[in-house]
Amino acid sequence: MPANQNAPNRLINEKSPYLLQHAYNPVDWYAWSTEAFQKAKQENKPIFLSIGYSTCHWCHVMAHESFEDEDVAAILNENFISIKVDREERPDIDAVYMKVCQMMTGHGGWPLTIFMTPDKIPFYAGTYFPKESKYGLPGIKEALTQLYARFVNDPDHIDEVTDSVTAALKQTVQSKSGERLTKEAVDETYEQLKKSFDDTNGGFGSAPKFPQPQNILFLLRYYHFTGKSGALQMAEVTLQSMAAGGIYDHVGFGFARYATDQEWLVPHFEKMLYDNALLLMAYTECYQITKKPIYEKISKEIIAFVLREMKSSEDAFYSAIDADSEGVEGKYYVWGYEEIFRVLGEELGELYTKVYDITPDGNFEGKNIPNLLRNNLRKIAQKNKLTEEKLRQKLKDAQEKLLEAREERVYPHVDDKILTSWNGLMIAAFAKAGRVFKDNHSIKAAKEAMQFIEENLYHGKRLMARYRMVRRSTMPISMITHFCCGHTLSCITHLLA
Repeated sequence: MPANQNAPNRLINEKSPYLLQHAYNPVDWYAWSTEAFQKAKQENKPIFLSIGYSTCHWCHVMAHESFEDEDVAAILNENFISIKVDREERPDIDAVYMKVCQMMTGHGGWPLTIFMTPDKIPFYAGTYFPKESKYGLPGIKEALTQLYARFVNDPDHIDEVTDSVTAALKQTVQSKSGERLTKEAVDETYEQLKKSFDDTNGGFGSAPKFPQPQNILFLLRYYHFTGKSGALQMAEVTLQSMAAGGIYDHVGFGFARYATDQEWLVPHFEKMLYDNALLLMAYTECYQITKKPIYEKISKEIIAFVLREMKSSEDAFYSAIDADSEGVEGKYYVWGYEEIFRVLGEELGELYTKVYDITPDGNFEGKNIPNLLRNNLRKIAQKNKLTEEKLRQKLKDAQEKLLEAREERVYPHVDDKILTSWNGLMIAAFAKAGRVFKDNHSIKAAKEAMQFIEENLYHGKRLMARYRMVRRSTMPISMITHFCCGHTLSCITHLLA
């Protein structure tokens, strides 16, 4: 339970679900604003910048451990000006400071934690900080105390660091080139993807494994134009492995953001609109090339998931669904062995547990993530003296019963912002799938979402970045906010000015 829950801070007046999650913290938060930076300059205080989003698991962890803690809040309130930013609302701000974090530490992620001067120049960066030092990470209390002391007592060192950061950032800003992409560059991209490809499990690189649909789309197009079978093979192995793994929700459909392991079994359970939009495009395009039913099946299931769980009452699409429910990551999605039998009965339960790798010991913290990584439906059908068609019908019946049972659980938090850019991706994906599969329902959903944007997200001739409907009492109030929509580091000069 948040401390000082009856004394909201400034964030109570914001519209972002992420900022509102912190509105009852004892931390004296500001949104990104002129007021915050003026106060920092007037009081000569460093700025503590925290960037995240409302469905971010480790953002929740850091919030509960530190931002709801009175001791941490006391240090922040006395020595820092604290600013919260929703990275989905302000990708321009996030892009700059994520770049800084990657340059300083060699990695990035959320929550993104930046210590900077009143002039917005970072002098220290990191991601998640535990309250006390552990996992080989400095604790937030220790970091706050030491960095404040350094800011006050060693300004020359701070100047040296910030000068170095500013120079490094300026070097990353690239002027627009007049050169066109060459065939040699495209071929080199293909060769680089081959080097990082996981031949066994599909995907690129090591755990944690992200779907990286942009790579799959590149490979499909590369195959189309060059005929190189290796490109199609990499795309198919990846698409089929992900669809078999636990990163794919075999009960409610849709893809989680990434897998924590090499073989796609254990997901980070949150679901993002843009991931599912790009993956819908990838599965649809792979079907166009191969005509294999598996790709049509997954495409249609993604569509069903999005329409059921991510479509707003106003016909646009929500941003994300949290990994956590009741404070536990994945609780909404995992299953106990006996629970399957209670829902499905003995005969269907026995079949389902065999097909989807459900065991008494489980494959995730004593529970089970349904997956098809180790099973072949053809062999299972033969063993059970069933046709494949009959087996698939039984599994579909089981899926529907499990989904109905799962819907009785406490549903995860939904970030109900409507982001123009992410909606654009899903509209394009629905339109493509609708055309390829001759699905008028998908085309209708794409048109409705497009109409919503045209009617609600234009302010004069300017296209707004975000819309959110806030309901207070019985009065609906539409909140439309315009932000800089730059997604590149061309905003650096503006942000650091």
